[in-house]
Amino acid sequence: MRKKTFAAAALLAAATLTLSACGSGNDDTSPVTVVSMDSDSDTAATVLDQPFEKPDLVLTDTHGKKYDLRKETQGHPTLVYFGYTHCPDECPTTMSNIAVAKKALPKAEQNDLRVVFVTTDPGRDTPAALGTWLNGIDPQFIGLTGDFSTIRTAARSLGIAIEPTKKDKNGKLVSVHGTQVIAFSPKTDAGYVVYGQQATVDDYTKDLPKLVKGAKP
Repeated sequence: MRKKTFAAAALLAAATLTLSACGSGNDDTSPVTVVSMDSDSDTAATVLDQPFEKPDLVLTDTHGKKYDLRKETQGHPTLVYFGYTHCPDECPTTMSNIAVAKKALPKAEQNDLRVVFVTTDPGRDTPAALGTWLNGIDPQFIGLTGDFSTIRTAARSLGIAIEPTKKDKNGKLVSVHGTQVIAFSPKTDAGYVVYGQQATVDDYTKDLPKLVKGAKP
């Protein structure tokens, strides 16, 4: 099967052009890593040749407690997504797709999986607001909020562009963010698979049984 190999900067640039309807914009900081994609494959996953290091990120969870991403998810299959609760479409769709796919896993694997939603709009996404929103999707999902600059640094380390919340031309507050989901292996704790906004519930349903074992989708 033929493969394409390219820099993550190019992957990020493509993703930036299709940032969710939550907003649109650019970010001039892009990490460079090498990824490979099966050009003849119908998979929604992009497997990284050089996985991302899990961000050294400590934020506040929905219970108001400090949450150390590396410590709390070590040895667990983990999906990380950056978005916000007022997002009109992409964020709830992505989280709902993952929630539906998760239910197809055996109970033990559901409990082992960590799905982490990091807000890009900490001004409005308080721990309580995040908790209420995520409970309506999947009570096991983890919501994190905190200092925006800390969140943006973590996102950038994963090739994800985000910008501060601002008003659009209609005066509505929007949060500009990339729509990638990063999957971290329970074996290495490295982010080795990337999903874009085109990933469907069927894609996650097909891939999660492999991701929870640290295997390539």
